[in-house]
Amino acid sequence: MYLKKIDGPRSVKLPDGTVMTRADLPPPDTRRWVASRKACVVRAVAFGLLSRSEAKTRYALSDDELSEWEGAVRDHGEAALKATALQKFRQPKAEL
Repeated sequence: MYLKKIDGPRSVKLPDGTVMTRADLPPPDTRRWVASRKACVVRAVAFGLLSRSEAKTRYALSDDELSEWEGAVRDHGEAALKATALQKFRQPKAEL
């Protein structure tokens, strides 16, 4: 069996005891970002399976976009990544 040389770990153990591998990640050519795919990328970055720069390069994400996903998960959980839930979790803007 041939294993391609990669930087970083091939798998990580998540707090709930499950193992996440690079095979669990969305394909690099993903263009339609549903909440489950966003959550997968955020988990991979948070637990060290992918570095932030590797995730941004692999999925053509901007720094702001990835930070937004991470902030939504941190503040409200993975449900906040759903497009239909944007209004519910959006912070009101301060009025001048």
